[in-house]
Amino acid sequence: MILALIISTIFQTDLPADTLFLSEVEVVAQIKQHSDLAEQPLSSTSFTLHNIEKRQINEPKNLSLLTPNFYMPDYGSKMTGSLYVRGIGTRIDQPAMGLYIDNVPILNKNSYDFDFFDIRRIDILRGPQGTLYGRNSIGGVINIYTLSPFYYEGIRISAGYGSKNTFDAHTGIYKRFNEKLGLSLSVKHSQTDGFFTNEYDNSKSDNIISDGLRIKLHLNISETWTMENFLSINRVKQSGFSYSLYDDTTSKVYPVNHNDPCGYERIGLISGTAFIFKNSNFWFSSATGFQFMDDKMVLDQDFLPKSMFTITQSQVENAVTQEFVLKSNNINKNMQWLAGLFGFYKHLKMDAPVTFKQDGINELILENANAGIQTAFPNAMLIIEEKEFVIESFFKMPVYALSAFFQSEYRFKNLKLTAGIRFDFENSAINYKNSADINYRLAPFMPHYNPLSTIINSNENVLFFEIMPKFSALYSFNRDNNLYFVVARGYKTGGYNTQIFSDILQNKMMADLMADMGVYFPDNEPYNPSEAILYKPEYIMNYEIGSRFNLFENILKSSVSFFYIDCRNQQLTVFPPGKSTGRLMSNAGQSRSYGFEISLDFNYQYFNLTGNWGYTNARFISYIDGNNDYADNFIPYAPQNTVAVIGEYSFMFNKNFIDCIILQADWQGVGKIYWNETNSIIQPFYGQLGASILSKKNRFTIGLWGKNLTNTQFNTFYFKSVGNSFVQKGKPFRAGVSFRVEI
Repeated sequence: MILALIISTIFQTDLPADTLFLSEVEVVAQIKQHSDLAEQPLSSTSFTLHNIEKRQINEPKNLSLLTPNFYMPDYGSKMTGSLYVRGIGTRIDQPAMGLYIDNVPILNKNSYDFDFFDIRRIDILRGPQGTLYGRNSIGGVINIYTLSPFYYEGIRISAGYGSKNTFDAHTGIYKRFNEKLGLSLSVKHSQTDGFFTNEYDNSKSDNIISDGLRIKLHLNISETWTMENFLSINRVKQSGFSYSLYDDTTSKVYPVNHNDPCGYERIGLISGTAFIFKNSNFWFSSATGFQFMDDKMVLDQDFLPKSMFTITQSQVENAVTQEFVLKSNNINKNMQWLAGLFGFYKHLKMDAPVTFKQDGINELILENANAGIQTAFPNAMLIIEEKEFVIESFFKMPVYALSAFFQSEYRFKNLKLTAGIRFDFENSAINYKNSADINYRLAPFMPHYNPLSTIINSNENVLFFEIMPKFSALYSFNRDNNLYFVVARGYKTGGYNTQIFSDILQNKMMADLMADMGVYFPDNEPYNPSEAILYKPEYIMNYEIGSRFNLFENILKSSVSFFYIDCRNQQLTVFPPGKSTGRLMSNAGQSRSYGFEISLDFNYQYFNLTGNWGYTNARFISYIDGNNDYADNFIPYAPQNTVAVIGEYSFMFNKNFIDCIILQADWQGVGKIYWNETNSIIQPFYGQLGASILSKKNRFTIGLWGKNLTNTQFNTFYFKSVGNSFVQKGKPFRAGVSFRVEI
């Protein structure tokens, strides 16, 4: 049946009369806005289904650079999900931007990176959105709306094949049974052999397989009540973490070369149910979400062909969210208001054992210990019997929060004033159990091995209470031209460092070992876990002025904004000095960012030119890590420039075999990126060239595409581990073919 419909589409035979077609512009209900985003006092970029598919936006990383000052780099796996916007962002733990799927917030950034399919619209709101969205929307919010059977009815099929055996296939079935009930089922599979090879065993180090399924139910209960429910399941399995040894002095990048396996697996489930009541006076909505995530990371943490140490981190998280929003709905009144309540509970279990192997025992433990022992006993030598041993680390981390928010708008002729406030209460706790068992002896004084058991077990708890105000003014010259000013506060919540416990336990193990032998060194005093693991919330005040203009009857659309950000307690990922096996989140003193964002969209007949440029100057004002003063240095990992230019021309034909051919070329650039607080390691600005050609006939589209056509060499990530530097190289030239049919 499906094959027959595809053939009928290609050869213009008749199709069912009730088949619906997607429009170029998709309008979605904005639960937390009273008007279209173009009429709001904020910087935003939107993508419709048409643009998402035409520009091959297949995952969140593809949104990078297409949005000014928005950067989601490829750090080597779908676990990282790191985001940077306007100089704000972190590599681990709390995200810099909130992510909502059909009005359900995603609470763990490990779930941020997933495959897109049948996405109806994406809105990226830049600048703090804490008043309406709360925690971790310090840099903005990404709102994703999936396709509904009430906006498209039929079957959607697509597939593609590209370099390195990259393949994807998707099918979506959308059925509207009557005016009240619609149901859809959509599935996608994608895979690639990968672009990087592990020199140690000649295996691909970045192959990946991912699958997704989404079921969506739309029910018009009555003229005033609507219900939408969706269930989304995703699965990821990849080798990942293709990190190459890097020479800080010569900038030489060595091949990927590690002896222990690296990989990441995830099964995620998200379910959301939204009830919406709407009449001529007000709009009420209730959005309930449930999230489940089960993932596992296996990592050769020295990333070298040595038997140093590995980590296996398994996480299981369950979360429930609930939000109520009540807002006025009379557009003829000058006063509009919105009020809401939000709460969530999530519980994370993490099992993260670190296995020390022979090279790691010798270089990371015995080398340092014997250097200290031999200052007092020159002929003594500490020996550990085990060829490898495990540091067990188990964590339980429950978090719950309650929020209340209110926002009002007042219009006076062409001027709209908006004021809002939010109160957030959050309780975060951690229960940790860490232990290690070894047998040791001190030669030549101890003829036999003695057992040593080291244990750290405890509980911690912290309360956060935050207030997030917002004020804005927007002056409209007409519907499409305005000028606005906004000042808003945002915060990124605090939490606990779990990836430093290996260092903490090692330190305590050395102290216990010395005490067991009757030897004491001040340097072997163990960390106080309660002081080492807690990091504080990050706060910003964002001051912004901007405008939007629509000129020459929609031929040229433009937007521009200028911002200044004052950031306190900025969260940074740092490595303890020396040959550390862990990393932790630390709070810098103060930083500031300023910059601008420019977007242009030119349309004339069959030609379209889109461009944007985001510039950010982000520096520390005060940050002393105990040894160094980084004042006036650039903040690491946040790019200074993001640039994208996309040109498109459509050739229209009145032929039996073809309707149109669309030629598209794009150039995207990013940089500089400073990789450390000293600003000594830099990724210079670089650009990538892409192109595609699409041929369309009725509901059938086939295309050829190429990315990084000039094979530009660049790095997307830099870090240090056990005293060595590593980078993640960017993907090289790649090309492919795709097709799509809508029935």
